[in-house]
Amino acid sequence: MKLVFAGTPEVAVPALDALLASGRHEVAAVVTRPDAPAGRGRRMVASPVAERAEEAGIEVLKPNRPKDPDFLERLREIAPDCCPVVAYGALLPKAALDIPAHGWVNLHFSLLPAWRGAAPVQHAIMAGDEITGATTFLIEEGLDSGPVYGTVTEEIRPTDTSGDLLTRLAFAGAGLLAATMDGIEDGTLKAVPQPSEGISLAPKVNVEDARVDWRAPALRVDRVVRGCTPAPGAWTTFRGERLKIVQARPVPERTDLAPGQLSAGKNNVYVGTGSYAVELLWVQPQGKKPMRGADWARGVRIAAGETLGD
Repeated sequence: MKLVFAGTPEVAVPALDALLASGRHEVAAVVTRPDAPAGRGRRMVASPVAERAEEAGIEVLKPNRPKDPDFLERLREIAPDCCPVVAYGALLPKAALDIPAHGWVNLHFSLLPAWRGAAPVQHAIMAGDEITGATTFLIEEGLDSGPVYGTVTEEIRPTDTSGDLLTRLAFAGAGLLAATMDGIEDGTLKAVPQPSEGISLAPKVNVEDARVDWRAPALRVDRVVRGCTPAPGAWTTFRGERLKIVQARPVPERTDLAPGQLSAGKNNVYVGTGSYAVELLWVQPQGKKPMRGADWARGVRIAAGETLGD
């Protein structure tokens, strides 16, 4: 089939690579979000998908909005058979959805209908799910509600951050998306409607969602830290300034600390929660680089009774 691939971040690159390497399909063009400012200099930078496509010599389309007439006209000229999508980042209008004969097929990083929305991996970790996966489905105008072509499953490991899990799903999902294109082409794969039960939503995780509530149980604190790493980053406050919690570890044997209460030793620093303590393995003070929790504690000289948070 002739394909137009839509995607933007690094997590979409493995899927693009899988389609380029498949040998069965032609990736005629790539659709991605416009260049955006990045880094300290805030210079305009192309998306990872755009950079990969340019390396491969593929036409790159960067519409400000997918409903822009010029973009829709170019898409009609290319006349793709199908448009595979991975984390494109913009809502596709019906005018665009109607162009390819086999529609737009999205690779979503959950087992639909669980965790429909922008942040399925973060929500799966924060909810304490043990299993997640990736799903290919036909895009409709609803939110991740279209019929499903296929799935792969992935275990959520006890120490997984959202970054760890998303990386594994990106590669497993890349193979699934390529196989889905093959099945659509040869007519052996039919989309099946999603069940009406088991629907859950995964809206974007914002900075306030990532604030650690030390009154919550240690397992909940651990899930929030892992689910919000690397972005937007779990955080708390210390002496009126923001402190990012980069990595923590539940310590069931420490039950002597009140929620938020700090206890620093020579090589460790602990903080109390609503159940037992967690050890702060890595933190990042405001305006500084990440550092080991024990090094941070020595530097600030924690006083007896000091706490994190309000």
